Amino acid sequence: MSKGLPKRSEDYSLWYNELVKRADLAENSAVRGCMVIKPYGYSIWEKMQAQLDKMFKETGHQNAYFPLFIPKSYLSKEASHVEGFAKECAVVTHYRLKNAEDGSGVIVDPEAKLEEELIVRPTSETVIWSTYKNWIQSYRDLPLLVNQWANVVRWEMRTRLFLRTSEFLWQEGHTAHATAKEAMEETIQMMNIYAQFAEEYMAVPVVKGRKTENERFAGADDTYCIEAMMQDGKALQAGTSHFLGQNFAKAFDVKFATKEGGLEYVWGTSWGVSTRLMGALIMAHSDDNGLVLPPKLAPVQVVIVPIYRGEAELEAISVKAKEIMQSLRQVGVSVKYDDRDTQKPGWKFAEYELKGVPVRIALGPRDLENGTIEIARRDNLTKETFELASLPIAEKITGLLDEIQTGIYQKAFDFRASVTTEVDTWDEFLQVLEEKGGFVSAHWDGTSETEEKIKELTKATIRCIPLDRKEEVGNCILTGRPSEGRVYFAKAY
Repeated sequence: MSKGLPKRSEDYSLWYNELVKRADLAENSAVRGCMVIKPYGYSIWEKMQAQLDKMFKETGHQNAYFPLFIPKSYLSKEASHVEGFAKECAVVTHYRLKNAEDGSGVIVDPEAKLEEELIVRPTSETVIWSTYKNWIQSYRDLPLLVNQWANVVRWEMRTRLFLRTSEFLWQEGHTAHATAKEAMEETIQMMNIYAQFAEEYMAVPVVKGRKTENERFAGADDTYCIEAMMQDGKALQAGTSHFLGQNFAKAFDVKFATKEGGLEYVWGTSWGVSTRLMGALIMAHSDDNGLVLPPKLAPVQVVIVPIYRGEAELEAISVKAKEIMQSLRQVGVSVKYDDRDTQKPGWKFAEYELKGVPVRIALGPRDLENGTIEIARRDNLTKETFELASLPIAEKITGLLDEIQTGIYQKAFDFRASVTTEVDTWDEFLQVLEEKGGFVSAHWDGTSETEEKIKELTKATIRCIPLDRKEEVGNCILTGRPSEGRVYFAKAY
């Protein structure tokens, strides 16, 4: 279990990799750079997916599905888009295999070359906008609010489970609007939905902001984002929402007849989050004993472990356990009763601690006699003896789960505050990056050249221009030139 798990303070990267594997979340696959998401890990992703899907549908979006393959010529239609993704594309060139004449196995049939190569989707703007040309004729067809849950491929040389893999799962929303104002409102709305999900469900505080031109999505006029802070002082981009302007509409000739009888290009957005959120969830909360999961996303919120000797004791405990389970399930709490006889209670305790189950209930013969149970919390590793007659068990547990959810968020919020630092000079900037990490709030002169130079010298990037920043005249930390306000720098995943 957690015994032998590397310490975060000693090797954060190794701790993360080992935790992902030991907690049964994911493992490397036989295909280099790809991962197998195991049932426990996938069940967390399913809870994320279900909540996000609900939030999307509440704002009028519908799900659809578009092809995995994109004709190569489509990527050429939007110049900055192809430039942004060209180095990450996997390309299909043939459509058939055949047996080698020397009997060594199968080979690509040279006679089966595709007339036009196909790109395995790195993102779907091009294939979706080629489809929208057929769907949109008039202002009556707008707005078009579509989302798809899918997999994408972005070829990676250095990979890490959940954080960066050649294939990953995500959702991508693609919307079309009659005006720039509507499209921008959609862009900001979806960023806010991502922020709400991150904070209320993942218990991860985020900074909402705009990306600089250098960091903007390829093919977008503007990119909005949420940035999270991990326990090692590195930032993680947790979600992005892009205002596409009319770029893809023009590339694919998507026009609509206006109410006034004119013909105009539509305005577009795209937005997405991926299984990278799993990495954020792990790194924001977990400790040296294993996962710490917020109750709202935990596959199992409560586990009941019987402590017994002999079948008679187990039978009596099981009756009480089933009563407790029924009470909890009636109020929507997911609960598991682990009466396996192949492992001892201590082993089970360690297993559920490693897997981040928020609440553990131990139930033994003395508890039946005394009308009590032992409740252990995963977030702070404390225990208490609870008298069942003092309060309905469902009320006790739901209150406790809410307390844990709030506490986990507050701990992450306080940590982020402790590693967010304002600096005014280059020397201060270097010192904070080296000794403390986290978000560094500093003045920047607004030029791409300065941004690139700072990245080259320090490996820190501008994570975002915070939406709530106060306009403040200052001087760029590197060049000394005038600055309109502070931006957030950080080293990042």
